[in-house]
Amino acid sequence: MEIIEKTSLHLEVEPLKQAFGFKGGALTELWQVTCRIVSDAGRRGTGLGVQSVLWSDSGVFGRYGQQEGNRLMLAVTEYALECLRGRTMTSPPEMITQLIPEVMEYAKKLTGEEKLRTTFVLNALTPVDWALWQLYADQKDCHCLPKLAAEFTTRLDQRQPCLGNIPLISYDTAENQITELADKGRFLFKIKIGSNPGGRNCPEEMLAWDLQRLAQIHRLLGERSTPWTECGHPVYYLDANGRYDTMERLERFLDGADQCGALSRIVLLEEPFAEDQLQSVRGLPITVAADESAHSARDACELMEEYGYGAIALKPVAKTLSVSLDILEEAGKRGGSLFLRGSDGESFHGGVQ
Repeated sequence: MEIIEKTSLHLEVEPLKQAFGFKGGALTELWQVTCRIVSDAGRRGTGLGVQSVLWSDSGVFGRYGQQEGNRLMLAVTEYALECLRGRTMTSPPEMITQLIPEVMEYAKKLTGEEKLRTTFVLNALTPVDWALWQLYADQKDCHCLPKLAAEFTTRLDQRQPCLGNIPLISYDTAENQITELADKGRFLFKIKIGSNPGGRNCPEEMLAWDLQRLAQIHRLLGERSTPWTECGHPVYYLDANGRYDTMERLERFLDGADQCGALSRIVLLEEPFAEDQLQSVRGLPITVAADESAHSARDACELMEEYGYGAIALKPVAKTLSVSLDILEEAGKRGGSLFLRGSDGESFHGGVQ
């Protein structure tokens, strides 16, 4: 058996061209992390990861801010690498399952957050997990993911005939940027809702802002034509990032969407409620997906069976490939719709400098 002998970490900070607003806050830079793991047999794996403290735990972001929050997450990644040194190399899912509780304990002490969200640790572990998968692929002499992961899931055999680019519309994306995207043929727009106008965290102000923003975007896109959707017009994928507090407020938002003509264009509403405020979404006129609240296969199955969620975002870029494969296998058995999600920062229109 091979032993993990060396680990290393590298960071690059990439400023954004403009602020990226979501989850009631905003980012101005992304921390790109590279992890390297080397075994005593000379095999090595390199994993990349994008830190997103605002997405993974907005409480940590609110308490420490962007810079310090990122520094804390980086320290958690570094600790995970230290934990791996001297361990026997097994499968990445097995190693990540062993790491999560001990890294979580360290992260809670480091941040002072006893109720730290699991997604904070998963985000920190993402480049570590990817490096383990590369090392595992070299060890098995297999670089085809469906074959390599066949022991953990048999659900990687689906292939789509074509791909579409989904631009992300944040709070700050200007009208001319939105119309330029439509001019280039974009037909599915991911729109961030759950704003925080004035920084007052007022749910009613958030609702009013979200409705105005959706109406604005629908005014820009509603009459455009596209051959790529069933309705013949651009469609919308809304992401609330857990910002809505009650079903009554969410229903008022959907009523407002209906009044401005946008409801029929909404193909997906992601993460309307925070994981500590989950409510049944059965009976809503749209498909509701989970993202941050689904940080294990058990969570995903509970969301579908008990709360009526119709889709789960796998998101290996922030919840690790190992956990995403577990969710894919277990939730797939229950007939849920599963879809891959990239990093919000990576899909943000405007990109990095």
